[in-house]
Amino acid sequence: MAIIGYVRVSTLEQNEERQLTIMEQYKVEKVFSEKLSGKNTERPELKRMLEYVREDDTLVIESYSRLARSTKDLILLVDQLNAKGVNLISSKENIDTNTPQGRLMFTIFAGLAEFERECTLQRQAEGIAEAKKRGVYKGRIPKPYDEVLLRIECEKWRNGEQTATSVMRKLDMSSNRFYRIVNRLGIGKRSLRNDN
Repeated sequence: MAIIGYVRVSTLEQNEERQLTIMEQYKVEKVFSEKLSGKNTERPELKRMLEYVREDDTLVIESYSRLARSTKDLILLVDQLNAKGVNLISSKENIDTNTPQGRLMFTIFAGLAEFERECTLQRQAEGIAEAKKRGVYKGRIPKPYDEVLLRIECEKWRNGEQTATSVMRKLDMSSNRFYRIVNRLGIGKRSLRNDN
């Protein structure tokens, strides 16, 4: 149950003092601080903070704008915190998810994140359906594999030197894909399909 702080100033602002004062007021134990634009979602200290926080920790920020520059990014970040069971205090907005009102805000953010995910999936499905109508949908491009290596490993499998599961693991293939390919190439060994 640690109290963690996240401080960010853009390279133009340079002044962290106001935010650090807020961190002191909330008795923050560890502060992650960086000087980067909020538009940049690839912020190293933000990533470190998200990896560091644990369930029942509390994250303190000066304002939502310190965490993200767009509503979409903010929703995604708050959703990540919510999923990890991390409380959030935003000083400027006077939101504390340890309170019923704060938890309501977290619930709203989580709902918005879910809504955004569903909209993305719906747009994707509509795009695929439209592409299929036009005859231009190619489907997902299969992950390439090394046929020579596959044949070598399957030879060992046929000789009883290793299991099919071992071959799949080495080639990073799912069971369905593995058997579909080896049967198509005529190098399968159906009688041992259920071996481990």
